[in-house]
Amino acid sequence: MPLVTTGELVTRAAVGRSAVAAFNIITLEHVEAVIAGAESAEAPVVLQVSENAVKFRYGRLLPLARAAVAAAERASVPVALHLDHVQSDDLLRQAADAGFSSVMYDAARLPYEQNLAATRAAVDWAHAQGLWIEAELGQVGGKAGETPLDAHAPGARTDPAQARAFVADSGVNALAVAIGSSHAMTTRTASLDHDLLKRLSAALDVPLVLHGSSGVPDHELAAAVAGGIAKVNVGTALNIAMTGAIRDFLDAHPEAVDSRKYLSVGREAMVRAVTGIIRTVGMPAA
Repeated sequence: MPLVTTGELVTRAAVGRSAVAAFNIITLEHVEAVIAGAESAEAPVVLQVSENAVKFRYGRLLPLARAAVAAAERASVPVALHLDHVQSDDLLRQAADAGFSSVMYDAARLPYEQNLAATRAAVDWAHAQGLWIEAELGQVGGKAGETPLDAHAPGARTDPAQARAFVADSGVNALAVAIGSSHAMTTRTASLDHDLLKRLSAALDVPLVLHGSSGVPDHELAAAVAGGIAKVNVGTALNIAMTGAIRDFLDAHPEAVDSRKYLSVGREAMVRAVTGIIRTVGMPAA
């Protein structure tokens, strides 16, 4: 079916007190696995391409984006395409012509006033192109190239009053909040601050996004969705599933050289991971 927009999926999730799952893709196997997992769960899904993934693909956005669009158009469930954690204004300006309906503009590393100014400029440009835009306030941490951050450190969490002002002054359509998760976690041990989430949900009139969801246990994810999270971002969990399955296959078949043999095993492991996460966050197809 034709691509849908991230904005419509997230808005519908927020109204229905559910969440849409958004998965970061790196290879064609990621693309195929995310869509197959969403079809298995009979739920919509967001395919996300991060700036780091673009860097991995020799700095070229279009090859992976075009593959994602082609696969999404053949899916039996609604699929949206989102450009994630963009810091480069040059990359931001490629989004509209590459099939993306939304962008997460990431200036959270900057002091508050600089984050606000950069985000406001990105919002003005994005809205003029018809793009839905997400930003981050607080310090989720854990992204490649960042100084390691304790998600529970003083000052790391998103402040509700500051978030309210940031949303009003920037004009963003959604806000990623820091409530105890961290990017790139390889264990599901994150403990979320549900009281803070409740206060953020009450203070803001835009959908809330949880980054670093790979490290969040199922019961914590479900509670976060019940508390107001409308978009759940997942990346590392897919890489763990894929890498683990490939490693086990190659350990059992050291003579294997045909990449299709082990990539198919890795892809199926990601399908199972996607299906499980979507069923946890609970957004129906219609």
